[in-house]
Amino acid sequence: MLKLKLSMLDSLGNLERTHTCGELDVKNVGERVVLMGWVARKRDFGIFTFLDLRDREGITQIVISEDVAPQAHAKAKQVRNEYVVAVKGSVVARSDSAVNPKIPTGRIEVLADEILILNESKTLPFEIEKAGSQNLASEELRLKYRYLDLRRQRLQKNLIMRAQVIRKIREYMDSLGFIEIETPILLKSTPEGARDFLVPSRVYKGKFYALPQSPQILKQICMIAGLDRYYQIARCFRDEDLRADRQPEFTQLDVEMSFANQEMIYRIIEGVFRSVFKLIDVDLPEQFPRLTYKEAIERFGTDKPDLRFGMELQDISDLFKNDGFAPFTSAVASGGQVKAIVVKGRADYSRKRLDELQQLTKRYGAGGLAWIKLADETSSSLMKALGEAKVEEIASKVKAEKGDAVLIVAGKKKVVASSLGALRTEIAETENLIDRNSYKPVLITEFPMFEYNEDTCEYEAAHHPFTAPMDEDVELFYRAVEKGERELLGKIRAKAYDAVINGYECAGGSIRIHQRRLQELNFKAIGLSNETAIERFGFFLEALDYGAPPHGGFAAGIERTCMIICGTENIRDVMAFPKTSSGQDLMIDSPSLVEESQLKELGIRLDTRE
Repeated sequence: MLKLKLSMLDSLGNLERTHTCGELDVKNVGERVVLMGWVARKRDFGIFTFLDLRDREGITQIVISEDVAPQAHAKAKQVRNEYVVAVKGSVVARSDSAVNPKIPTGRIEVLADEILILNESKTLPFEIEKAGSQNLASEELRLKYRYLDLRRQRLQKNLIMRAQVIRKIREYMDSLGFIEIETPILLKSTPEGARDFLVPSRVYKGKFYALPQSPQILKQICMIAGLDRYYQIARCFRDEDLRADRQPEFTQLDVEMSFANQEMIYRIIEGVFRSVFKLIDVDLPEQFPRLTYKEAIERFGTDKPDLRFGMELQDISDLFKNDGFAPFTSAVASGGQVKAIVVKGRADYSRKRLDELQQLTKRYGAGGLAWIKLADETSSSLMKALGEAKVEEIASKVKAEKGDAVLIVAGKKKVVASSLGALRTEIAETENLIDRNSYKPVLITEFPMFEYNEDTCEYEAAHHPFTAPMDEDVELFYRAVEKGERELLGKIRAKAYDAVINGYECAGGSIRIHQRRLQELNFKAIGLSNETAIERFGFFLEALDYGAPPHGGFAAGIERTCMIICGTENIRDVMAFPKTSSGQDLMIDSPSLVEESQLKELGIRLDTRE
């Protein structure tokens, strides 16, 4: 229950704060100051009352003495945590024994002679700051009261850093002659790889706008229009399943340039990230290491490799071409692989831990996980089937040493890569093999242009349907589409690339198709009839007829980049008002029902059947 009557609250009047709660130091001793903020903590010692006053910039200790300011001291007795107050007083130095080295203002305090209570606060549903982030309230509760959760200094620092990242990006792009162009939010539904969010039209009943998954076509239109160099800090929307680094709405740096080749785009990607990482005093390399998609999958099992640790995948398929161990030989004979990773110093893995790791690989489709432990005596799940000599041969092939563990998966290439790639990351996390203070970027190039969907038995665009094929693969592309040799689609490489930092895909892009005939063939390759292509993309195909220049670009994820810079693994920590993992906003109770009259005006009737 609120304790103060409205008439007891003070008015700010003409009072202005002179400093924030994070900037005072010994240089300010003797100055008269006005601070305003929230009471983070109150300590009552009889004739002395101490308040920790907090705002966005930090915390300052306030001292109110009954002897010095009896009226202010009496008012301080009424104050509770999270009350909003203004304080007038003098800056004094703390004694050596009272210095608080944990905060920037720890060498001073403000001796107050006047306090204004600007607003009161109910008892909070959870503590804003505790002694350690592990002791936070549940995320669900914090999202419901997001305005309280955002008072945490860590989240405020994250959002300040996010603003600095965006400002730095704009400075960099402007310096290269790019112009910022805003594109519409209400667009047309087109296939971009995820489900669209649809917005019904009131005027054109039965028709819908779509929220943009990205400004892809429009930025290409900007190139056709002769705008040459475009960028935008763009809001994007995708109706897809969520995870720690994904939200239904997100922000990206969107970039496109005319007369560009891949090397030109790479230099801009590298420059953007070098620029923003200087905010945390990290110098990324002038040129990022580069791996083709094929190399990344073969060595790390993923196209998003974390290069902060080793433990690369090693192919041992040749050891089982003629061997009699059926699970391995059959995998190799059917075009699959047998691969292994070496875990240094973990010959002491327990059976329980090995079973846990096996369950992880099974989630990625693996039939099982074989192991070798090179302890004082070599032991292996393969010993009975292969014999000691073959087990030793495997260990020698992968250069395992005494004390190491070797983990082996056999099966289809995709399954082997994904399961061992996941295993590699899991072990690095649990064994603390990752240097959290290092930042390892890499450019992944030559992505497949198409991916085979085993559910539909059709090829789909691996990136998006506007990506150009590698010059060396154009002839294959024509044969695959024009002559119906569709199995060749799986061999075509795209002029597509990703920038990966510490295992996160931070940017992705491609050189685009700029000729109508090639674009029509690409639509045909992914199963769009000419009529459907015209219906969905007729305006774009027509635009390509009017002198479209060669062009390309990329999009960089603002949230994922900020996650890395801020040292968090949850995208919600770098967004002011995120959704839950199920796509809800618990604070404003969204999505929500709407009035029947609104639906009627839009010509929509809900089907409530389950």
